[in-house]
Amino acid sequence: MNVETNSIEAKATRSVNPKIFTMWLFIVSIIMLFAAFTSAYLVRKAEGNWVEFQLPNLFWISSVVLLLSSASMHFALLAAKKDQFNALRISISITFVLGLLFLVLQYFGWVQLVEMNVYFVGNPSGSFVYVLSGLHGLHLISGLIVLIVALVAAFRMKINAKALTQIKICSTYWHFLDALWIYLFLFLVFNN
Repeated sequence: MNVETNSIEAKATRSVNPKIFTMWLFIVSIIMLFAAFTSAYLVRKAEGNWVEFQLPNLFWISSVVLLLSSASMHFALLAAKKDQFNALRISISITFVLGLLFLVLQYFGWVQLVEMNVYFVGNPSGSFVYVLSGLHGLHLISGLIVLIVALVAAFRMKINAKALTQIKICSTYWHFLDALWIYLFLFLVFNN
């Protein structure tokens, strides 16, 4: 009987929700992509012909906005666990708006780069800033789509204390995107 119980427990610990597993595979592929780009950045910088410049002030502000969005996403998860449906919807909506604001601030950060004569072409250091922030922005757009899907599910009452998989996926992916930006931002600040 004890062997049978251990066998059941072993099976339970090995099973992973396929949606969560897919999300983690996607996150690992994103990590590998950005690890390759940041490695390429360091190799290219070591070759010389590197123009140094300060990152736009708006990148600092957008970083704070993204950290605030991470907090609101955390509140969404807490609200789902407590079946606080209005708080869940409001928190997801706030996260979405802050995500959009981040993208707008990033765009205007690019405008500041152009005003500082840092263009995509002709300056390898500037090119990397555009590529890294642009790729992160594309992934953030995918995060906004995940947020919209979760918001619709929240309005349909499909996210609750007994059905947390979707909000956990949304929350994990959003926090990952926030952490990824903080890594990229600090990498650029200390390696530019």
